[in-house]
Parts: sequence; C-alpha cells; structure tokens
Amino acid sequence: MSSSFHGRAFDRQQRILSHVRNEGRAVVSEIADLFAISPATLRRDLRALETQRLIARSYGVFYPTDIGRYETPVAYRHKARTEERLVIAEAAVAMMADVSTVFLDEGALPEDLVGPMRRLQRMTVVTRSLTVAAELGRQTDHDVIVVGGRLRPTTMGTVDRWATAMLAELNVDLAFMGANGVSIERGLTTPDPAVAQAKTAAMQAARECVLLCEHTRFGVASFAKFADVGELSWVITGKQLSRASAQRYGASGPKVLRV
Repeated sequence: MSSSFHGRAFDRQQRILSHVRNEGRAVVSEIADLFAISPATLRRDLRALETQRLIARSYGVFYPTDIGRYETPVAYRHKARTEERLVIAEAAVAMMADVSTVFLDEGALPEDLVGPMRRLQRMTVVTRSLTVAAELGRQTDHDVIVVGGRLRPTTMGTVDRWATAMLAELNVDLAFMGANGVSIERGLTTPDPAVAQAKTAAMQAARECVLLCEHTRFGVASFAKFADVGELSWVITGKQLSRASAQRYGASGPKVLRV
C-alpha cells in the first residue's frame, strides 16, 4: 500500500481517537456516518487503535485508555458511566460498614460512591478531590477532610508537597484508590508523577487499600507508577474481567472481587 494511503488512515484514526476521548466512548453504529466511512473501515480503525492500547473495547463499545501521559478529564469520564462502575461502587460502599475513617481517591469512579454512602452511619472521609468533597458535603452528613495542595483542573484533585505532607500525618482504615493502568509487571500507574506521589502517600496512610477499577484498565501501563499490585488488600472490578485474569492478579497478593 502507498504511503499516502497509510497517511490518510493515520490521520483518520487520530480524528477518531480524539472523538472517543472527547465523548468518553464510541459505538461503531453511531459514528460511522460522522466520519463518512463504512462501518467496516471504522471497525478496522478502531481495532488498530485498540492494538496500540489507545482505546479498549467492551461489548461493542470503545473507551479511551489513559496511556502514557494522556489523561481523560473527569467531565468526559462522567459521560462513560457504566453499569460496571455502579456495581463496583456498591461493592466498595459495602466494605465501609464497620469502619470509621476512609480515604477516597480523585476520579469519576470515587464520585460514584457518594450516593450509596448516604445510607452509611456518619464517618470521617478524607479526599484529595474537590469534586468528591463537594458532593459528600451536599449529599451526606459525613465529616469531610479535604487534603490541601496544588489543584489539577483535569481531575480537580490536589497534589504536591502540601498534599503528601498532610497525608503523612493521617491514619485511615481504608483507602479506596483508582488507577489509570493496572499491570502485574508495571504495577499501578497514572499519567502525572505528582499524582503518583500523592497516591503513594494516601496508600501509606491506610491500614488497607482497595483498588476500584473497571476491567478496561487492566493490562494498561500509564506513565508514572505509584504502587505494586501486591500492596493492595482488595481489587474490585467488573465481571467482564476474566476469571483467569483475576486469578493472575490475585496471585500477586490482593483478593480480587468481580461484581
């Protein structure tokens, strides 16, 4: 094939990738007309992007992955709210029944916990996320402690030495963490080194750490590592993660709960 053909395919795939990232998801039948290409060509382009691990597929729907330094803004992640995320949130909140202090990480999935947390007895919740803190204050009567630091507009989370210093002085029962990528070889990763430092500090402040993670995050490595899989007590993910994969991750240390 000519170089011009490959160039056109590359340019088209980059436009498709931008669309998936902006919308938070893509369905073949919905966007073929948008790009004026056949469904077969679109599927081929999506498979090429999936091979590069720039997107992940689940039941015919494609989602962006936070690979390398790319990070999906929280506003776009909300568009990609799925049934998987909601059942993960319910399972996480069930773990809070007998604890008095928890840490909630930044990100869209921790925000999904806020609604179900309304039925829990009053507890102390620590978070680096201004969005999570605001929703907890609006929807619940829990005591909320906001970790200070430099605000990252992409995720509305705080980072840098103010955040890590404050977390170093705290002790919480459970830390509910998120990750942009999860790999046995590469560990838990995130695009920003400053976020990685804050996540590490949060895990060190917790008696036990629980990873809340959609199945599309597994096998993905982002830029900055903040922990090994073996440092986790639990992993909560969807049943879309195969039993074999769950067993492999569980062999590294944590109990893997597929919901």
